[in-house]
Amino acid sequence: MFCWLSRLYRGLSRPTRRTTQLIWGSFSRSLVLSSQRRIPELSSFVARTNTCGELRSSHLGQEVTLCGWIQYRRQNIFLVLRDFHGLVQVIIPQDESAASVKKILCEAPMESVVQVSGTVISRPPGQENPKMPTGEIEIKVKTAKLLNSCKKLPFEIKDFVKKTEALRLRYRYLDLRGVQMQYNLRLRSQMVMKMREYLCNLHGFVDIETPTLFKRTPGGAKEFVIPSREPGKFYSLPQSPQQFKQLLMVGGLDRYFQVARCYRDEGSRPDRQPEFTQIDIEMSFVEQTGIQSLTEGLLQYSWPSDRDPVVVPFPSMTFAEALASYGTDKPDTRFGMKIVDISDMFRNTEVGFLQDALSKPQGTIKAICIPEGEKYLKRKDIESIRKFAADHFNQEVLPIFLKTNNNWNSPVAKFIMEKQGLGLIRLLETQEEDVVLLTAGEHKKACSLLGKLRLECADLLEARGVALRDPALFSFLWVVDFPLFFPKEENPEELETAHHPFTAPHPSDIHHLYTEPQKVRSQHYDLVLNGSEIGGGSIRIHDAELQHYILATVLKEDVKLLSHLLQALDYGAPPHGGIAIDYHRALSRVPCAVQ
Repeated sequence: MFCWLSRLYRGLSRPTRRTTQLIWGSFSRSLVLSSQRRIPELSSFVARTNTCGELRSSHLGQEVTLCGWIQYRRQNIFLVLRDFHGLVQVIIPQDESAASVKKILCEAPMESVVQVSGTVISRPPGQENPKMPTGEIEIKVKTAKLLNSCKKLPFEIKDFVKKTEALRLRYRYLDLRGVQMQYNLRLRSQMVMKMREYLCNLHGFVDIETPTLFKRTPGGAKEFVIPSREPGKFYSLPQSPQQFKQLLMVGGLDRYFQVARCYRDEGSRPDRQPEFTQIDIEMSFVEQTGIQSLTEGLLQYSWPSDRDPVVVPFPSMTFAEALASYGTDKPDTRFGMKIVDISDMFRNTEVGFLQDALSKPQGTIKAICIPEGEKYLKRKDIESIRKFAADHFNQEVLPIFLKTNNNWNSPVAKFIMEKQGLGLIRLLETQEEDVVLLTAGEHKKACSLLGKLRLECADLLEARGVALRDPALFSFLWVVDFPLFFPKEENPEELETAHHPFTAPHPSDIHHLYTEPQKVRSQHYDLVLNGSEIGGGSIRIHDAELQHYILATVLKEDVKLLSHLLQALDYGAPPHGGIAIDYHRALSRVPCAVQ
């Protein structure tokens, strides 16, 4: 820790009544200051007078100095200069007295860095560019300096130029010059600042950093192991600050948050890297509804101003409802195609595989309706769907075409249409060109399969011009009442936590914990946006005896590894809960809104 900061801590280590008054006095003043919005000084402390993107007609006649990259040059008459703020057109002088300036600006390769000084003038009538914010003006250059020449680039710095992901990662510093990447990083910064303002200034949270080097603990994802200088001893990188923030609640901090770096050794996924950042929050004396209201207010307050505002409260759905209707615990609710249970229609069916399914425990028959599927789906798509179901779920999917003259229907599908066609049309509210995908089997397996096919068919329809999922729509959803435990895949007789081992059981199900733990719901909640989980949290166990029972008896974990937490819970731990928001996932669903 910095020496001056240590001295400051020591100076404040014995707070008096006056000190407390001063602290809260400065805190209240910060609220006033934060509410007074100021226009940032983008050219303070540097060699330029203005940015390229800020100049307008109101700047006419001003002498300016600009710094940036040469993005475009035409016939050695003018060039477009770019910086982080935007673009501006620069007129290259043609008279002999400015030959040295012309030489610099005409010979510098694209993406070279230059500094130009000159006068802001109006563009000639008819040459304005309404697509550029600076399109009414241009710069009449007087002096120019080449700050750095650019070699031939591996790709053009233009967002519409297609580049492989490998090439982008290899030259990430060049990729960052693009409009989309600039927008993403600046949007992230703005949202984090607004989140800090909401949590600290408006609701009294304390921003606390927690350790990065820790010891291995059970549960959750695999952790990265870091060797120490001492042979045979290692650190683990925490997959989240979960235990630290619970200990902070025991310590009486009451309201904690952190922009937390997390590490998980589980391989890269499309929406997660081995290291990622989350907004980590914990509160004492709170219930699930309190955490949800806080999260909704936080997102509403920090949401980008150029997007449609966030509407609260967010709708809520139980885990069981999500699985039954969408086949997943993170449903995309922007479009329909819900799963429908049609088991009752087939109780007396003569179709063999349907009879077999209904005769087994949890056996069911499910279906989804693909709107205008006959018009947009090809025979190879149907074959691919059936192969996917067989390869990944060991399930049969039966496509049913509702037109009676369609020769794609199998004999079984034709038989079903003859016997139960009207019932299917009524239950699924189908139209003539729709296609029904039917499957039969164990409830969870059948729902999961149709949930995958629902998304796959949505992709196919959108690829062929059908508008299903509005990219400008932000469909938030709370998913609640998760199971506290799931059977282990490798050994279904044993249980593992659905969230993490510190999640509190649902109060209504606590009586099941000691006899039928697989029936216990948890106080775990996930926040879903457009089919992606962007946040998750829970009310925690604050009773040491209950925590010990779940770890040792239900999960069969070595409680010695968590002795520090169990001991802390025994020393007067308050009820507490929290959430972690992966705002990178949320931002990845916000399209670029800059030119």
